Amino acid sequence: MSEIEKFRKQKKFWNKERKNIAIVVVVLIIIGVVAYSFLAPRPKSIKIEGAYALTPMMEKWALEYKKTHPDINIEITTNGAGLGMANALKGIADIGMVSREIKDSEIDQGAFWVSVCKDAVVATINSNNPVIDKILEKGVTKQQFVDIFITRNIRTWGQLVGTDNNDLIEVYTRDDICGAAETWAKYLGNYTQNDLTINADSTIEGDNILADKIIKKRYAIGYNNIGFVYLKKIDDKTVVPLDGIMPVPIDLNESGTLDENEKVYSNRSAIVTAINDYVYPSPPARALHLVTKNSFTGDIKDFVYWILTEGQQYVLDKGYVPLPPETIADQISYLQNGTRPEIK
Repeated sequence: MSEIEKFRKQKKFWNKERKNIAIVVVVLIIIGVVAYSFLAPRPKSIKIEGAYALTPMMEKWALEYKKTHPDINIEITTNGAGLGMANALKGIADIGMVSREIKDSEIDQGAFWVSVCKDAVVATINSNNPVIDKILEKGVTKQQFVDIFITRNIRTWGQLVGTDNNDLIEVYTRDDICGAAETWAKYLGNYTQNDLTINADSTIEGDNILADKIIKKRYAIGYNNIGFVYLKKIDDKTVVPLDGIMPVPIDLNESGTLDENEKVYSNRSAIVTAINDYVYPSPPARALHLVTKNSFTGDIKDFVYWILTEGQQYVLDKGYVPLPPETIADQISYLQNGTRPEIK
């Protein structure tokens, strides 16, 4: 074999070896990347779903919590209390936001919850309503609300306030499974969300969309959580209803005229104080809950504990109502023990 042939043979051999080495290196790199993806610390994630009512408060809590826990990712999906509860029980969500009472059937499936704050549902109308002055002077009684939302015995705005106005009342309600509808129906009497649905002129999915519909429809009436009504800041301390929407005052003592203690709707601070002092009735004021399957554990439990302790400082500023200290103490005990007293 000539020297040239030997050189060519050696060159072919080393070219083959280099290819084999390159393949081995690539394989090792791939193995290293895959191994790192499994072994390296991953950002922790908490998935939260549920009630429109609690979403603004939860977004504030998540924002503040991440300032001291940057390794925690908190994902919030607003899809109604019904889905929040269902997905928490299925394990799809770590936490369900629920804005109504917890049902026995849900407890039987392992629902465990703590209450974290309060808010309220208010009836809402367009601020350009044709009889707005009369409504703000007289208020509306519970029976009149029943006759508007349930029996439909009151059909016109003039009929409501005792004038000759013949504009028809357009009744709107929620069609997603939500705490606001259940709470408003419960305030009206022994009614359900279905009773509101079958008697309404139109159904809307979502608190924000219903509020927007009221703003756009002069003759409409509906109901909203206060967090979706009181959103217009006048200054650092004063937050009033959005332009175009007005809470309907309740004539609590059915005197036909709003007394001074019943005029609690002008700004967020006034209605929050009324809820806190039990002037505004409950329902439609109600506690808001965080729900999981069986018990809160690990990072999720730590977050909920923070909400019940440090996180409470943000409740009033966000327009919600703090629970009494003794109630918060009970919720912390339930959280730590993973059990609640039996409901009888």
